[in-house]
Amino acid sequence: MIRATVFYPSGEGRFDMEYYLNSHIPFAERLLKPYGLIRAEVDKGISGGGPGEAAPFATIACMVFDNMEEMTKGMIAHDVDLSADLKNFTDIKPFFQISEILR
Repeated sequence: MIRATVFYPSGEGRFDMEYYLNSHIPFAERLLKPYGLIRAEVDKGISGGGPGEAAPFATIACMVFDNMEEMTKGMIAHDVDLSADLKNFTDIKPFFQISEILR
C-alpha cells in the first residue's frame, strides 16, 4: 500500500480546519476513491518532542491507496481541482511525501 502525506507547517499563516475537515477532505475522497483511495486521516499537531515544544506541523493529512499506479493516475487526473481548493482553507505552503507502507 501507498501513503500520500501532506504536511502543513506550524507558524504564521491561515488554516481553516473546519473547511478542511468538512469540505476539502470529503472532496478529495470523492475524487480519489475511484483510484484506490482506502482512507484519509487528518492529524492536528499539538506538541513537539520535548516538554513545551511547539508542534512542527499544524496539520498532517494522510491518504492511503491500494498501489502507486492508481494513486498516480488519481493525482494526475485531479491535481488542478485539488490545488485550486487550497485557497479556500490555507495560505500555508504544504510539503508532500509519498511512502510505501511496510507494516
